[in-house]
Amino acid sequence: MESIHSKTLQDLEFPTVLKQIAARSITELGKEQALHITPIKEEEELMKVLGQTSEYLSSLISENKIPNHSFDSINNELKLLKIENTTLELIGFRRISSICTTIVTHKKFLKKFKEYYPLLFNYSEEFDENKEIPILINGVIDKFGEIKDNASNTLLTLRRQMSQVKGKINQSFLSALNTYQSSNYLDDIRESVVENRRVLAVKAMYRKKIKGSVMGTSKTGSIVYIEPEATLRYSRELNNLEFEEKEEIQRILNELTSVIRPYDYLLANYQHFLCHIDITSAKAKYATEMNAILPEISDEKEMYLRDAYHPLLFLNNKFKNEKTFPQTIKLHPENRIIVISGPNAGGKSITLKTIGLLQVMLQSGLLVPVHERSKMCLFDKVLTDIGDNQSIENQLSTYSYRLKNMNQFLRKCNSNTLFLIDEFGTGSDPELGGALAETFLEVFYEREAYGVITTHYANLKLLANELPHISNANMLFNGKTLEPTFQLVLGEAGSSFTFEVAQKNGIPYSLINKAKKKIERGKVRFDATISKMQKERSKMVKTGSRLQEEENKAREENQRLEELNAKIKSKLENYQQLYDHNQRMIYLGNKVNTLAERYFRDKKKRILVSEMLRVVETENSKRKKKTAKQAKAEKAKKAITEKEVIEKVKVIREEKKIEKKKAIIKEKNKPKVIFKIGDRVRLIDSKSVGSIDKIEKKKAFINYGIFTTNVDLDKLELVERKK
Repeated sequence: MESIHSKTLQDLEFPTVLKQIAARSITELGKEQALHITPIKEEEELMKVLGQTSEYLSSLISENKIPNHSFDSINNELKLLKIENTTLELIGFRRISSICTTIVTHKKFLKKFKEYYPLLFNYSEEFDENKEIPILINGVIDKFGEIKDNASNTLLTLRRQMSQVKGKINQSFLSALNTYQSSNYLDDIRESVVENRRVLAVKAMYRKKIKGSVMGTSKTGSIVYIEPEATLRYSRELNNLEFEEKEEIQRILNELTSVIRPYDYLLANYQHFLCHIDITSAKAKYATEMNAILPEISDEKEMYLRDAYHPLLFLNNKFKNEKTFPQTIKLHPENRIIVISGPNAGGKSITLKTIGLLQVMLQSGLLVPVHERSKMCLFDKVLTDIGDNQSIENQLSTYSYRLKNMNQFLRKCNSNTLFLIDEFGTGSDPELGGALAETFLEVFYEREAYGVITTHYANLKLLANELPHISNANMLFNGKTLEPTFQLVLGEAGSSFTFEVAQKNGIPYSLINKAKKKIERGKVRFDATISKMQKERSKMVKTGSRLQEEENKAREENQRLEELNAKIKSKLENYQQLYDHNQRMIYLGNKVNTLAERYFRDKKKRILVSEMLRVVETENSKRKKKTAKQAKAEKAKKAITEKEVIEKVKVIREEKKIEKKKAIIKEKNKPKVIFKIGDRVRLIDSKSVGSIDKIEKKKAFINYGIFTTNVDLDKLELVERKK
């Protein structure tokens, strides 16, 4: 793929999208590089970047979130490492250590979840992790960014000596302070600090009485600041040790820099990886805010944008709590070019910009706000002519500029081009400009280019109607209210509603009628016919939508009635079977009862047994004999049924247990009521209400009028307080 011209990106407001992505980056380097995102030329690289962004998007809504990637830029440190005999600063070492640790964390995480994030894992595997650098740095520098005492044996010895000398300085200073204080040589403030040294605040008249070095005087000259002689000797010793400490620290840092220097290329890769992750993260966050996805990428030249939103408009309206109208548009080899017509302020230009911006975003590795069943393809070139490009510097009129632009289109346009032209042919005499625009459109058509144009010219609408691979489309307009509906309808041209809009805006009807007479009658009739067709289509769409809703409701109601009928039928069958079974049982019961009475009277067992056998045989003759296989099947079915019942019972019991626990928790969390004598109360889950006569040892004596009983306070609930 070729690079898309910067003018196209400006026309489609792509830099504004980049600013919004940069605002969602968390590192300075990420913000800087996000502003320089451009369309990716290599298809393989583009698919990789799109896939990585899609993976990061999935991590934002899953439990396995990608770790924090925050880092400080090490560009200055990398420059110093390329120069021999240079030494990094302490802050630089900390930044390097932090980046190395972050890389180790990311590589470990992506390896663990490589099945979820395969593309990000493969990218992280392009370089090795280095755990030694953080260990070396952390062995020298503590978490506060200071050199550790044990960074070297020499440094440890020096700092111990410095500590001892500081102790001697304090001791000698306190001794001098006490001595001169008792002699009343010192001012009320007694001491001060000059050049990081403790000094005595001596009254000016006694300055010669004190041995030491004068470090300064007060503004009035009444106080002289003197460092005592004993302290001065130790201070000089401390200065020498501090100088040696500084040299030792410099040596340690030089040595550490020399160890890290060979890994400058690896550190550059680490920073590049984290910067890429930051930009990918910003793209994913941007996608979540506008419900963007990675659509299917077609190898064929096929674009199907379903419910596509303009990102900038969507986010702006979302901030204002206003609705954004999506558009659906389809381009494929059988319908390569679409001519959109209709009135101004109907949404033609926004539709055009939506198509272009989404295409540029996709080819720059960004996800786009479309329906999940959308399909997009890749173009080598995206050419745009949008807006008034009048140039004062080059002394070009709008039309001259557009003609110059068309010349570029004619040179570059081919079957791998997507062109987007707003108000095609305007800027010159309508008839001549329209004719030239028609010729340009025929050239684009012959070269099998893909494109979308907006126009008011009738000849371009007619051309779109005549050529097989071009189609008309219009932005729906409400003919009654003369308000745009912002809906794109494919298949027919749109009226400009010129006279209707003029009438709505208060232009006298007599002037509009006069204007109609000045133009060709045929054109008025053509525009009026289109306007009428558009109104009829709008009515048909509303009617169709209403009928569809009614049909869906009727279908749902029919399905509900069928289910209800099936249930009733099943119940009736069950009731009939139960009735027949009960009648048979009653009949048999009566038979047995008759035989029992006869036996009671005559006590003849043989007759009783023979009669009973006959009854049993008669009943068994009615029963169908089952094979062993059928009996086994019935037994198995019965077992399955019993098992299902047992499982259902288990589930119900578990649910009841959970509900019981919730009720207990709710009861525990419920604030305790303090009952008083005379309060009207009732037992929990009871309807009878009584009043409390007295309360003793967490029990209440309740008077129900007819009788009195004592109950635990926990089992009562308050109905009404005593008035």
